[in-house]
Amino acid sequence: MAKKIVAGNWKMNKNLQEGIALAKELTEVVKNPNCDVIIGTPFIHLASVAEVIKGSCIQLSAENCANKASGAYTGEVSAEMVKSTGAEYVILGHSERREYYNETPEILKEKVELALANGLKVIFCIGESLEEREANKQNEVVKAELAGSVFHLDAEAWKNIIIAYEPIWAIGTGKTATADQAEEIHAYIRSCVAEVYGAEAAAETSILYGGSCKASNAPELFAKPDIDGGLIGGASLKAADFKGIIDAWG
Repeated sequence: MAKKIVAGNWKMNKNLQEGIALAKELTEVVKNPNCDVIIGTPFIHLASVAEVIKGSCIQLSAENCANKASGAYTGEVSAEMVKSTGAEYVILGHSERREYYNETPEILKEKVELALANGLKVIFCIGESLEEREANKQNEVVKAELAGSVFHLDAEAWKNIIIAYEPIWAIGTGKTATADQAEEIHAYIRSCVAEVYGAEAAAETSILYGGSCKASNAPELFAKPDIDGGLIGGASLKAADFKGIIDAWG
């Protein structure tokens, strides 16, 4: 069975002091959850938040890392640096990185390899735009994104990959894929994994839904057999909202 996971992605929100305060509040309200809980924070928060959540059930993720190991890349943060802060995960391939920072499948492949080489687990994001969904191309889009950046990994490395399906048309728009729409494409993604790594590995791969998931719709989404949790944006910025989603695992 795949691990149940609720992961927060703070994006470019919260200054350092606010981030520390939110992490502290989360350690106080999230106790004995029925799923793994991960928070993805900006780079500058990582080391401080790692200290705050030490000994709690909350795990830490970066939102990105560089596609180079080290060197003269001013302003970049390497996978090794991320790992040294105490973070255990990194979010890669988010639609915002693909769109605004022109991250290609090849660049993401390099990032994935460096993250894994440095002992990080990868939350790898895939998903289609509104135009692609309307043209009924969502399946070929997600399959191509997997093939372009992660399906070259061997079976052992694959165990450190979590997939996050994010319909780009449902991120921050208030639109949500229906639970049936989400389940349909999650099941398809799992079948793609099975083609490459076999049925057992596919059954053990966590596939998260990311697209305006909140406490009100999380129970219906999480009830679907191929939805193993959520990658949460806006609703992860308030402890009560985030806890409401975690509690959907009851």
